[in-house]
Amino acid sequence: MLLDTSVYLDVLQGRTPEAVDNLLTYRLCHHSAVCLAELSHVFGRLDPAHPTTKSVLGAVADTIEDIPAHRLHAPDATAWGRAGMLAGLLFRLSHLPKGKGHERRFLNDALIFHQAGMLGATVLTGNVGDFDYLSQLVPSVRVIFYRAAPGLRPQA
Repeated sequence: MLLDTSVYLDVLQGRTPEAVDNLLTYRLCHHSAVCLAELSHVFGRLDPAHPTTKSVLGAVADTIEDIPAHRLHAPDATAWGRAGMLAGLLFRLSHLPKGKGHERRFLNDALIFHQAGMLGATVLTGNVGDFDYLSQLVPSVRVIFYRAAPGLRPQA
């Protein structure tokens, strides 16, 4: 499996269903450098003076450190090219407003999606909206969808 960023966030927030937790425990997981960038973005974005910033950054840092280097994959030129076209198509078909960040989001999702296809992996994601459209446009890439739980689950 190749994990989408939504998986990391849902795990950190205790929002993953038990079935997803089982997949993460018993299946071989690959990681995308795209997700690494999305996760590490908070180190520059969060306000250092906010009272929860230190704990959030600690949890994200621990998550990033847990990613095995041999399972971390960067998109190659082919993935970038295909993802760019697919993200543009998805944006055009969605009729969303320009300049609201949707294009970047679609590009990141398309990169993860194409990486999974090139690895022969299945994407695991809670982002049903975007990845459902991507899988309709390119049905040869497999995707496992889940719905995140609405609130925090007690941690063991």
